Amino acid sequence: MPTAAPEADRNDYRAGVDPAQSDIEALLESRQIRRDRALISRLVEAALAFAGDDVDRLDVKIAVRTLTEQLSSARAFGPYRNVRKVAIFGSARTQPSEPAYVAAEDFGRAIAERQWMVITGGGPGIMTAGVHGAGVDRSFGVTIELPFEPVHSNPLAGDPKSVRFRYFFNRKLAFMRAADAYVLLPGGFGTLDEAFELLTLMQTGRETPCPIVLLEPAGDAYWRSFRHFVEVELLDAHLIDAADLDLFHLTTDVDDACDYIESFYRVFHSLRYVDRHLVVRLNGEVSDDCLGELNERFSDLLVGGRIERCVTTAQERRDDDHVDLPRLRLEFVRAKHGRLHALIRAINDCQPSSD
Repeated sequence: MPTAAPEADRNDYRAGVDPAQSDIEALLESRQIRRDRALISRLVEAALAFAGDDVDRLDVKIAVRTLTEQLSSARAFGPYRNVRKVAIFGSARTQPSEPAYVAAEDFGRAIAERQWMVITGGGPGIMTAGVHGAGVDRSFGVTIELPFEPVHSNPLAGDPKSVRFRYFFNRKLAFMRAADAYVLLPGGFGTLDEAFELLTLMQTGRETPCPIVLLEPAGDAYWRSFRHFVEVELLDAHLIDAADLDLFHLTTDVDDACDYIESFYRVFHSLRYVDRHLVVRLNGEVSDDCLGELNERFSDLLVGGRIERCVTTAQERRDDDHVDLPRLRLEFVRAKHGRLHALIRAINDCQPSSD
């Protein structure tokens, strides 16, 4: 995800705390912890800070549960970090006889055939449909504890790729930490919550750009009605920009949904902020002509300078972060993430360099 600006000092967990740093270092040394040692040290510091008199016991319990849930998620997804994954959202109430269920199952099958994995909420309805389509071997379940647990046969029960959460915010983070794309089918409040939060994160740059597909069965107007609401109540009232509508793609066709997702990564690979630049990693070099066209079409995205080729940065080499891929960089106007999506699609339309 894009790097956030530093938080204010009042949010520093170390404020007013004098942790026994030498004891922490001795503990880490006794456990022979070398990788990410400075970060682990800060994690222990933060844990000790919860021992303060002004911290409520419930706050400590939330922190413990959050940490353990994120660790479980990291262990479940870790072995598959180099496999592209798509999150499928939709109603838990959808029945197998309904067109939306069939569409979710067909999509899961089609995207799995393209060597992607799927992430669902691990529940009934659209979630089960996605798993049935993709198959258990290519599916993750990110389940949530609810006070009214519906009885259903979970195809991922007991699978190490199934993770159970108590807190919705942890569950959402697990989805968005792992997913390279999102497909949303018709659903209730939960699905709309996921849709609006996802679009908000994309619009504000708090989530890495990736494809979002709104998939509805032919003859259904669920997402078309959603788009109409967004256009009339938000765009016409100047509450969003026209470019924000480019953050999602609406379709009734499963193959079109798969094509849209795959094409997002045809040339574009990933991005990262390094100092004042946005570094865009590519699956292949773009031609000089294409680079010139990008500069002409997207000059409004530049604080200054041009979109230009660059070498792997020292920070990327330090983190072994896709060091062999070709790169572009730009000083990006960070308020224009809808236009950034358009830039990525334009990069994907580029013909590869003949060099």
